[in-house]
Amino acid sequence: MDEGVGGRRRFLKGAAMAAGGGLLTGSISGAAPAAGAPAIPPGAETVFDVKRFGAVGDGKADDTGAIQRALDEAGLAGGIVFLPGGKYLAPGNLSIPPSVCLQGVFQSPPRSGVDGGGSILLATAGKGLETGPPFILLHTNSTVRGLAVFYPDQGGPVYPYPPTIQGIGDDCSVVDVLLMNPYYGVDFGTHPCGRHWIKSLYMQAIRRGVYVAECFDVGRIEDVHVWPFWRIGDKKVDAITSHQGEAFVLARTDWEYMINCFCINYAVGYRFTTSASGPGYVVLTQCGSDEGPVSTSVLVEASQGHAGISFVNGQFMGQRHVDVRPTNTGPVKFTACGFWGMNGITGSMARLQGKGQVSFQNCHFTGWAQAGDSQAPAISAENGGLSMVGCDFMDAGKNQVSLASGVEAAAIIGCRLRGGAKIHNSSKGTVETIGNV
Repeated sequence: MDEGVGGRRRFLKGAAMAAGGGLLTGSISGAAPAAGAPAIPPGAETVFDVKRFGAVGDGKADDTGAIQRALDEAGLAGGIVFLPGGKYLAPGNLSIPPSVCLQGVFQSPPRSGVDGGGSILLATAGKGLETGPPFILLHTNSTVRGLAVFYPDQGGPVYPYPPTIQGIGDDCSVVDVLLMNPYYGVDFGTHPCGRHWIKSLYMQAIRRGVYVAECFDVGRIEDVHVWPFWRIGDKKVDAITSHQGEAFVLARTDWEYMINCFCINYAVGYRFTTSASGPGYVVLTQCGSDEGPVSTSVLVEASQGHAGISFVNGQFMGQRHVDVRPTNTGPVKFTACGFWGMNGITGSMARLQGKGQVSFQNCHFTGWAQAGDSQAPAISAENGGLSMVGCDFMDAGKNQVSLASGVEAAAIIGCRLRGGAKIHNSSKGTVETIGNV
């Protein structure tokens, strides 16, 4: 059995399986309960309003201590620390104890600026430091929900900051949150965070959006929108985001599910790599990466050999859409995905150098060979195996596929090759082209 499967099962054997531990949400001071969540009875002892602990919420007073006192009190038995609408200046760091939820008033991720109302944390800790304590540290079964975080010192020069949210322990959750201008959004990889749940997270992460690693039980990431909620067209921000930025970075994670995730203008949209315990395997449904001047939509440096990476119903636009590096040995699959190029930027849409199998099924390609090389193929395969079934190459007369000598096997079946087949085959392996029109 593959090391990834065996490692996860060994981990599960030795871990205590906790029952219950559901996410608590509720209402207080007139705030509506989260959709589908049970309301907390009036006078319930499990809700701790930060105003009772001395928080002011005027954007000027230091509310770090008051918020942390409420969190510590809730941590004695578990509960909700409630942030009423307001701006809470927090020059320090916040630690959310196990089984505690830091909850604001939002019931969906806010999309307005810092003056749009609601529960807003103003973060200043860690300015100038890319590594260091996170602004918010989640522990086992703790949650941040229904609030926004803004860095008021960001924006003249671009300052690095440590992660806005970091997890340590299983069952950490981020729900209905806006991170308006973080340098580094969510870190669920420095420490193990099994069964993490990120849902309805919006952010304009300058350098990195979400990092996942050392997850040995199923993690879930849903409805994450990495988009310029703060500033559009800021040259200093764009110089980092579009040339160095990574929206999603996934290393060792077993059975990660991603649904409805999107990013735009990042140097790398989705990067699959390795961490201390190896690479991971991820299933992504309805996830996409939009334009960037030097962007790679999907970068695969490594994936687990028995499972790999699978995209279904994805959409990709950029300089290069798929870059599979020689270090990858796992399967990489695209099903019912669309790939379209950018004028003057896009050459080949996929460069496949890995030793594993890459598959495209019922995908379409348009707008390649626009970067000065009119002969660039849509798909450039250099190693491993390639399977293309039922795909549509929409640009008539352009080269569709190039197979280099290192390709071990290729099957191109039932594809629409507009303008006639232009498949260049230098492979020394077995190549089948059947039923293409």
